[in-house]
Amino acid sequence: MRMLLIHADYLEYEVREEALKNPEPISDEQRKGRLEEVLAVFTSVEKADESNPEEVVEKAVAEIEDVASQVKAERVFVYPFAHLSSELARPEIALKVLQRMEERLKEEGFEVKRAPFGYYKAFKLSCKGHPLAELSRTVVPSGEEVSKEERNIALEKEEELKSYWYILTPEGELTEVEKFDFTGHENLRKFANYEISKSRVAEREPPHVKLMLEHELVDYEPGSDAGNLRYYPKGRLIKGLLEQYVTEKVVEYGAMEVETPIMYDFEHPALEKYLNRFPARQYIVKSGDKKFFLRFAACFGQFLIKKDATISYRNLPLRMYELTRYSFRREKSGELSGLRRLRAFTMPDMHTVARDLKQAMDEFRKQYKLSMEVLRGVGLTPDDYEVAIRFTRDFWNENRDFIVGLAKIIGKPVLIEMWDQRFFYFILKFEFNFVDNLDKAAALSTVQIDVENAERFGITYYDEEGKERYPLILHCSPSGAIERVMYAILEKQAKLQARGIKPSFPLWLSPIQVRVIPVSDDVMDYALYVAGKLEGAKVRVDVDDTGDRLNKKIRKAEKEWIPYIVVVGRNEKEQGTVTVRRREEGEQVEMHVDDLIREIRGRTEGFPYRPRPLPLLLSRRPKFRG
Repeated sequence: MRMLLIHADYLEYEVREEALKNPEPISDEQRKGRLEEVLAVFTSVEKADESNPEEVVEKAVAEIEDVASQVKAERVFVYPFAHLSSELARPEIALKVLQRMEERLKEEGFEVKRAPFGYYKAFKLSCKGHPLAELSRTVVPSGEEVSKEERNIALEKEEELKSYWYILTPEGELTEVEKFDFTGHENLRKFANYEISKSRVAEREPPHVKLMLEHELVDYEPGSDAGNLRYYPKGRLIKGLLEQYVTEKVVEYGAMEVETPIMYDFEHPALEKYLNRFPARQYIVKSGDKKFFLRFAACFGQFLIKKDATISYRNLPLRMYELTRYSFRREKSGELSGLRRLRAFTMPDMHTVARDLKQAMDEFRKQYKLSMEVLRGVGLTPDDYEVAIRFTRDFWNENRDFIVGLAKIIGKPVLIEMWDQRFFYFILKFEFNFVDNLDKAAALSTVQIDVENAERFGITYYDEEGKERYPLILHCSPSGAIERVMYAILEKQAKLQARGIKPSFPLWLSPIQVRVIPVSDDVMDYALYVAGKLEGAKVRVDVDDTGDRLNKKIRKAEKEWIPYIVVVGRNEKEQGTVTVRRREEGEQVEMHVDDLIREIRGRTEGFPYRPRPLPLLLSRRPKFRG
């Protein structure tokens, strides 16, 4: 069973239509319902619960009682919500479990209401918004058998671990989350609520999905597993430029680029142990009588390369990098959401071998700054993301100044997650997290200091005396998944659009940087001349040769977020100039083409370039959607 528990001012529902062939019989009074000052329990009864429904009910009631005592709730609203799971129990079993939960909660002294089962319902909810207002819980029958391939100890442990949450300011003040004054830090409040609740389910479609479809960038692929997407030419250009940009930044930083397989032997002893230390769900592939898993990071291949290498202390820090196209994680279907969370994704993955903790922490700080630089290049500043830093209490006590220094670098308060004991393979981790228009967060950049896997994989280096030593390993993705970067860019533009600001891509990422619009067929030759000159200067340009009126052509270019709209007529042709409309300023100026080229080059210098992804003439282009 999966539950999403929300402490709410109220929850009300109204039945709209039947969702099942034989829904629960209800009276007219039960077609509507409302409860105030309530703990709303959105519930999915799962197939695994069928093995011992009564045990599941008792465990669920215990979890609800625990949360209710924390938020001081006396009313409980049990709400069937199938979207939390893709492995649902049979309807007749699910209904009995929900009815029994209602009975048991009443026996425990709660005022209880339960929404009808088997119907489509409209609901309204007002979440209180404090750190404990949104929590998720999973209940599993104790006798449920889980295969070795499906079981992941790290995921199970992650749900059990007790976390202590704080806010750390750049001045070094550590405050419990519930006592921190979030005035002026509303985005941080949203992020803290999201992290503490651990609810990753997307209740509705985030705005970036509409944008990615409207702009014909990315689309769902019905012929594949969910969470695998198709990229149209403009989307492939943006994705390819981002891949190239991040790779160039990492290689410039000093990493050596490698390539490793996407499939690994499930029975490999080191890999099998690592699978149970990394919180990710695997895809399992069978070949004959052997089982393999699809990688969820580039760790495995890079670790095995390092194991076979002869490494001297003189080589350290040793940085190795791969852009994985693709990495695979079998995320829950309810968590899949456009470009935010996928099952197949492209991850820039760097691993650094460091001789000791001092060198590892020095690298950690440098890679923290590298990540800020990389995100700045794609148009994301520290105002656009929130920082989470995670470690044990002992690490904090021994390295307080180092952690405070990270908050000083970012220049604003950060979220701290602290544990009494270390379970995961890392002793220190940070993430830069983008909070979207639905108040959901997604990790972008991250670095971790790994203290286990060198020994697990047999990775050593020779010190000054020729003795073999186990190093520390840093896991770094300076941008996070490339798809996540695209998601963050689009979600940021959706926020700006909602505030009345014109959305746009960073100029170097714009699929078309300049659109040339001839006012009539008489000047088409000049329009093509201008386009050719721009293209020769490595500017992505196209020409609107359609029969639309001038104003419609301009509106179309605006809708496509074209940064520069160039209009040419008889006057421009005679004078050898162009009339340029800059999207950002909205102003219109007359200038020479060479001046426009210099302006665009100045704004795109230092970033990678790829040629136009579509035909030059708009009349020659297919429509990919609709």
